[in-house]
Amino acid sequence: MRIVISIDDTDNLESRGTGEIASLVADELQQKGWGSCGFITRHQLFVHPDIPYTSHNSAMCFYADIDEVWLEPVIGHVAEFLERESAPGSDPGLCVAVPGRMTARNELLAFGRRAKREVVRMDEAYELAERLGVHLSQHGGTGQGVIGALAGAGLRMSGNDGRLKGFLDFGQPYRMLRVDELMQHPLVDVVRSVTGEALRDDDLVTIGEKPKTVLLEGESVLLVGAPQTAGTGARWQTLHRKQLKAY
Repeated sequence: MRIVISIDDTDNLESRGTGEIASLVADELQQKGWGSCGFITRHQLFVHPDIPYTSHNSAMCFYADIDEVWLEPVIGHVAEFLERESAPGSDPGLCVAVPGRMTARNELLAFGRRAKREVVRMDEAYELAERLGVHLSQHGGTGQGVIGALAGAGLRMSGNDGRLKGFLDFGQPYRMLRVDELMQHPLVDVVRSVTGEALRDDDLVTIGEKPKTVLLEGESVLLVGAPQTAGTGARWQTLHRKQLKAY
């Protein structure tokens, strides 16, 4: 079965980030032979004075394909991991959803979208999780991270929100590669123009600093735009991370 694992608020300003915690969780699940894990996405949530957060208020989420018999052991292991590894002063939350079992998944997607634009209460998160049959639990501090964890699961399931954790390695920055060469990277499903123009396989793309993909239509998409420097021979350039904030 395919499950969604989402976590939030596991860090403080001095500790490793929630993204690194998510990577460690995914690695452990695979090392134990419980299943295979997909790429990790970061989902930006609402930034507001009434919402406690460490730096950016974002949840981290990934899919895992497991045998059904491992569902409860996986939930228990991740819960224990968060309690053991989350930073002092953090308010960790965990959400584990099984999309194939959900009959009202649109409600979870709508909750995720709400959490991007308004303040949401913990009791609302717990009520929705119980109604949808989604695991939601807190593992330290105030447990406020359950809101972001539930929202992150919904946003990941929407297939159209978030940036992939980390940056893509194509070698030295500012080198040029063809579109079909970029597509050979294991984390690139699609190369797409941000303006919607069609790309040719032999189009040259300048690789800018720290290229990153975004989640669109359920795929890991490398967005490209007009080159910032003329005369290079490249028709496109990867977007800077500041240009990806809308995702």
